[in-house]
Amino acid sequence: MDANGGARTGKRDPERTQAAILEAATAEFAAKGIGGARVDTIAERAGTNKRMLYHYFGDKIGLYTAVLEAAYRSIRTAEHELDLAHKPPVEALSELARFTWTYFLHHPEFISLLNTENLYEAEHLRGSEYLMEMHSHFMTELADVLERGAAEGVFRRGIDPLTVYLTVAAMCYFYLSNKHTLSAIFDRNLEDRERLAGWEQHVVETTLASVRA
Repeated sequence: MDANGGARTGKRDPERTQAAILEAATAEFAAKGIGGARVDTIAERAGTNKRMLYHYFGDKIGLYTAVLEAAYRSIRTAEHELDLAHKPPVEALSELARFTWTYFLHHPEFISLLNTENLYEAEHLRGSEYLMEMHSHFMTELADVLERGAAEGVFRRGIDPLTVYLTVAAMCYFYLSNKHTLSAIFDRNLEDRERLAGWEQHVVETTLASVRA
């Protein structure tokens, strides 16, 4: 990597450099939080230098905020690809519940970032208009699924889409964020493959049961 943060061939590639910085920063912030994360370590992992990091993201907090935005963009983009609007309501809600569980399971860094930001009472998320707009679209799509289900008589009317999503996210998040302590307390391996699969099915069934007519 040259002094400008470009590839070692001497050519600059801003998009690749920013992507590398975000990837390295995600790992660092997820592992160590804001206070423990080191800009030097992030730059080294990204194969660039601190000057380029500051050029693209302003400062450490700017980089952390960009990491949060990228993390939410990733899950919302993946959710959008489920194409819920063109699926029957029960199938759509089942897929959303299953997807949320699978995404949380395979992206532990996302849970770590959520834990960190909650410690700061969402201080760094509140000013992001981009995130507000992104989640507004998601709630609209979920509301449409619930309204179609109500029209077909399979879901109750008047269900708040946020309540439904909180139900799904809570079941997924709590299990995975507390799996070590729960495994120790109840002397059960919550990371066992069969137990993980069983909980996934439980999330789907409980979500559907909570909205059925």
